[in-house]
Amino acid sequence: MDKFVITGGKKLSGSIEISGAKNASLALMPACLLTNGVSTLQNTPELNDVYTMMKLLAFLGADVDFQQSILNINTLDITSFEAPYEHVKKMRASVYVLGPLLSRYGKAKVSLPGGCAWGPRPINLHLEALEKMGADIELESGYIIAKAKRLSGAKINFDISSVGATGNTLMAASLAKGETIINNAAMEPEISNLAEFLVKMGAKIEGIGTSTLEIEGVSELKPVEVVTIPDRIEAGTLLVGGAITGGSITLKKIQSKYLQAVISKLEDSGCKIKTDKDSISISRSGEIKPVDVSTSIFPGFPTDMQAQWIAYMSLSGGVSTVTDTIYLDRFKHVPELIRLGADIKVNENSAIVKGVERLEGAKVMSTDLRASASLVLAGLAAKGTTEVLRVYHLDRGYQRIEEKLKALGADIKRVPGAEF
Repeated sequence: MDKFVITGGKKLSGSIEISGAKNASLALMPACLLTNGVSTLQNTPELNDVYTMMKLLAFLGADVDFQQSILNINTLDITSFEAPYEHVKKMRASVYVLGPLLSRYGKAKVSLPGGCAWGPRPINLHLEALEKMGADIELESGYIIAKAKRLSGAKINFDISSVGATGNTLMAASLAKGETIINNAAMEPEISNLAEFLVKMGAKIEGIGTSTLEIEGVSELKPVEVVTIPDRIEAGTLLVGGAITGGSITLKKIQSKYLQAVISKLEDSGCKIKTDKDSISISRSGEIKPVDVSTSIFPGFPTDMQAQWIAYMSLSGGVSTVTDTIYLDRFKHVPELIRLGADIKVNENSAIVKGVERLEGAKVMSTDLRASASLVLAGLAAKGTTEVLRVYHLDRGYQRIEEKLKALGADIKRVPGAEF
């Protein structure tokens, strides 16, 4: 397993381009199963999760070609309708194949999903929505077994806003008979990117970007080309990197509309931010001001930035509270940040962060994707050397982040095959 070795204390400076969004790619890729032919996804990031989805689609019979951020998916010869445990266990987003397979082929067998080792994230909302659309669903030996001659439109009211359930239902409804209405739909940009892709394929969808989606099912969709939106979480992570090191950086190929909540909190903490059409610049020279954060669904502060914010607040000039209202137990990074000298106490779904004068380098171990990012950020600001172990978590969701940080002046290197 690789590790990162970071010598902290260097201010980040310069500019860097943001990669395509992981969470958008993982929805766009299975959406290609809804049509017959070659679909092209531009600006696809080179991530382990993307490669995992590619392997799953190839197992189903798709011909997949990925070169220089351009991903071509040919669905002419789909031969299997089963997503086995061996493929699905690595990534929760694999359940996204359920809706397209069921809607287009009338059957699907999908292993219950895996992914990051934190938090109960049930898929009951996915299954309940598909059942309302007429699917016969059974759970057997760890698998979802779904059948339907043809799905029918239905009124879906989600008790909570779920990105995954919205995406799966949206894809399934595109080929269903009649009208489907999704209330309390997720409004995340990645869902809008998916919906716009489906419309380009021939789907009839109203309300894109709102909490109510209306889909009039069509009989078939055509393969098209789409550009994946930039990764707002990668951008947010790098913005915090500039802030925590007291640096000055510019992010290219990213629009501020994806990050308004994060930008607002960074400004409250003492950062100066300038936004242009496709770039965001940040600088900080004074003390980090303590700023409370409570995560929320888009357009609120994203739960995927919670760990990074805790790392940032650990060097503030006061006490802040970071509350996660989305996932109540997403704090496995806290004990590792404490190893670096942070003063953090967790109370139920909140972290009370008392800023310290400085962090000290140490050996730390990442437990999930965003936790890993928080440890890297803390290491950039810490005095001395920090070793971040198990960086394969980072490779799931950040495209060669160490190279981007190095280009911004960080002293960071990847050590292959490191033991821990």
